[in-house]
Amino acid sequence: MSETIEIPDNDDELDFAELMQGVKPMHSSRANLQKPKPKDPSLNYRRMMAMREEERTIDGLSSDVAELVESEEELIFATPGIQISLLKRLRQGHLPWEQGLDLHGFTVDQARDELSRFIREALRQNIRSVLVVHGKAFSQAGQSAILKSYVNDWLKQMPGVLAFTSALARDGGTGALYVLLKRQDRTQSARQQR
Repeated sequence: MSETIEIPDNDDELDFAELMQGVKPMHSSRANLQKPKPKDPSLNYRRMMAMREEERTIDGLSSDVAELVESEEELIFATPGIQISLLKRLRQGHLPWEQGLDLHGFTVDQARDELSRFIREALRQNIRSVLVVHGKAFSQAGQSAILKSYVNDWLKQMPGVLAFTSALARDGGTGALYVLLKRQDRTQSARQQR
């Protein structure tokens, strides 16, 4: 049973009392006048954490992917100072890889942990080139290769990685990478092996 109030076109003619004519105040029940219950101070934090996917960081490598890459996309990366001729040799498979890591079947967290451990160990052993097989599997049809995207990001963040490029078909093609690692100088290497 609301009453329609006609508002004049001219704002100057508006009078609050006139507009409020016929409006009756609401009477609220005692239940509506109770003070609200104090909120749990951790409630907002718990809600925020529940809505956010768990993100872990291992060796500075995040579980967030910065750039999605396509399954058949060829990857190539080099840190500043890497000679083009060395990168070409790596890309053409002329730098033989000494160790390999296959990440098929790993979850993102497992793959990150394993890749980090593998690269650290290869650097410790003063290995020059390794093969990392990430595969080309999609998370869902029509989407980018998820693990490939993560490996692409992680390798770029690792200080011992100088360059990487998609492998030749015989070594896994766009489902694998040749990775060029930084060699330690001989005196540093000899000290670490003692």
